[in-house]
Amino acid sequence: MATFLYKLGRLAFRRRIYVALIWVAMLVLSGVGAASAPTSGSSFAIPGTEAQKAFDLIDERFPGSSVDGAVARVVFKAPDGETMTSAENRATVEKVVKALPAGSDQVGQVVDPYAANAVSEDGSTAYVAVSYKVTTLELTDDTRTSLEDIGADARKSGLTVEIGGDALQAIPAAGATESIGVAVAAIVLIMTFGSLIAAGLSLLTALIGVGISVSVIATLASAMDFDSTTSVLAMMIGLAVGIDYALFIVSRHRAELAEGHEPEEAAGRAVGTAGSAVFFAGLTVVIALVGLAVVNIPMLTKMGLAAAGTVAIAVLVALTLVPAVLGFAGRRMLGKKARKKQERERLEPHAKPNMGTRWARFVLRRPAAVVLVGVVGLGVAAVPAASLEMGLPDNGSQPTSTTQRKAYDLLSDAFGPGFNGPLVVVVDLKGDDNGQQTVGQVSDAVKKVKDVVAVTPATFNKAGDTAMLTAVPKDRPSSVKTEDLVHAVRDAGGEVASDNGVKVLVTGATALNTDFSQKMNDALLPYLAVVVGLAFLLLMLIFRSILVPLKAALGFLLSVVAALGAVVAVFQWGWMSDFFGVEQTGPIMSMVPIFMVGTVFGLAMDYEVFLVTRMREAYVHGEQPKQAIVTGFRHGARVVTAAAVIMIAVFAGFSGSTESMIKLIGFSLAVAVFFDAFVVRMAIVPAVLALLGDKAWWLPRWLDRLLPNVDVEGDQLRKSLEEDARRPGPDQDWDRGMAQV
Repeated sequence: MATFLYKLGRLAFRRRIYVALIWVAMLVLSGVGAASAPTSGSSFAIPGTEAQKAFDLIDERFPGSSVDGAVARVVFKAPDGETMTSAENRATVEKVVKALPAGSDQVGQVVDPYAANAVSEDGSTAYVAVSYKVTTLELTDDTRTSLEDIGADARKSGLTVEIGGDALQAIPAAGATESIGVAVAAIVLIMTFGSLIAAGLSLLTALIGVGISVSVIATLASAMDFDSTTSVLAMMIGLAVGIDYALFIVSRHRAELAEGHEPEEAAGRAVGTAGSAVFFAGLTVVIALVGLAVVNIPMLTKMGLAAAGTVAIAVLVALTLVPAVLGFAGRRMLGKKARKKQERERLEPHAKPNMGTRWARFVLRRPAAVVLVGVVGLGVAAVPAASLEMGLPDNGSQPTSTTQRKAYDLLSDAFGPGFNGPLVVVVDLKGDDNGQQTVGQVSDAVKKVKDVVAVTPATFNKAGDTAMLTAVPKDRPSSVKTEDLVHAVRDAGGEVASDNGVKVLVTGATALNTDFSQKMNDALLPYLAVVVGLAFLLLMLIFRSILVPLKAALGFLLSVVAALGAVVAVFQWGWMSDFFGVEQTGPIMSMVPIFMVGTVFGLAMDYEVFLVTRMREAYVHGEQPKQAIVTGFRHGARVVTAAAVIMIAVFAGFSGSTESMIKLIGFSLAVAVFFDAFVVRMAIVPAVLALLGDKAWWLPRWLDRLLPNVDVEGDQLRKSLEEDARRPGPDQDWDRGMAQV
């Protein structure tokens, strides 16, 4: 592997103009494709769950109902002392009811609140329910603008008018906080390299890779049915790994230049050694993200595949575009100050130990204490994770300044907290001759369930073989009590179904969230087994050891559980919620834990590969285990620290997003990387390796013979280059022949 990548690096260096043109052409073509791509109509589906089966049944038996269509609720609140039933206020509402279908041909149905009894008991609040023929992402800008303008006109009458539902849901976009993350990354690169050229080229190549990835995702969004947040998550992960991978290649290239190698040779050696680590580190991330398919939820699978594709492009950029760009920079990649410093370190390696060396020696003096403090510290941080509650966000998690959140609060105050998350009970009456009676029994059974405050009259389809009724919970949609209520309603309906030979299914956003959370819980252990198992085999191949991969996996579990604890403390318990901009605490979004597990596992293995590879490289070249640890830290600690800070900065930048899912994932990944990079990899890992000594690198002989030698540390490459240097060339043969004469 190292030899192949060495040749690839030199080829990219020599043919830098062609390589650069190819990547620029890919960026332009993908950008054109993204600009001309149709709008995605992504829908949320959870195959095999009761809620999804009920949605499918409604779609089949109630044609034109647009189950996946966007919805809106235009909520009206009368001024103090007035009611929504007064003639003047009623006229305003009826004007809105007429204006909505006229404002867009995407409007499917508008329900008059006075005909549907959508007025609160005290008469202070009413709402107009609007359903659309298309999904949220397929709504045109004109349709959204029309909805907003109609609401603005209604406010002129003196009423409080807010718009809820998902019709005004905006597609998450990069903002100021994301830019701050990139700016911090640039500053860290400049401080690490001491060179604007080296820092700028690392950032430029990463941005090109991310630009291509995000553009490709946008181009395929409609065909692949990508979710609206997929491109943002891909950008988040792509930026982090893209900058890190470029950082490792450029850092090794500068080290080779300082050793006196020509720029082309230095680029080849950098790609052959650091590039091998980049390849396998990227492969672990890809495995972890692709492994999300095990969960069998289409949206999560697509998010994983898109993010994995972004990482794959980042690896290709690091192995081809980065050495090509190094060719344009030449010896300017190593400034005068850096060249003098590295030359001084090469000639006097023991004169002044760097920070990495000093830290490694400190850990080696007290390895047991470091392990104990690290494990106990992460254990304390993980305590809140035992109280983890999962759910999916609704408008109640939106910022309080948004009209969606204001509409949510108005409805909650006027109709009760559970009104924003009604349960839809679907009764399949095929084969039942007493449909009306059966539906009545279902309705009575649901009414008797504790914490159900209201049940609406049943609605039958034209064929009369399916009925729908709505049950309103007492508590808000994201509460644990409402989740328990979903199961209670299903049990009540199931008893009637078994007595009458019909099917009773419970769906709606709240039931869908409950099923989603359950599916996440059920999939977590199989997912961990698949991903950790495959990565364990890969790491065993890289390090030719059993205990090193085992230690890596256990360290990852420590850091990810500690990160989950921090997430629960901030987003569920509300600790320091104001500082992190969390306006509404509650259950953690169901997909975040498993997505975090997949992403963080891959990233954790990045640092494991980059740091421990240098240790193994020193060990196989004859150094004692403890000295090899010091050598690994002397060469790799500064770069790994910079890479971790960059990744934390990028993720933390996205945690400032107004989109709750992006904010939560950005925060969770930033905290997880902090714990894993600085506590696990930089402290616990060297301490454990010191305690294990030579045993850390033990591998049974039979297994050593079976495993192929991928030469990640470049040992075979180095031997090959030394042999080439000793082998006489044509000029040496001529000189030798003349001497003999």
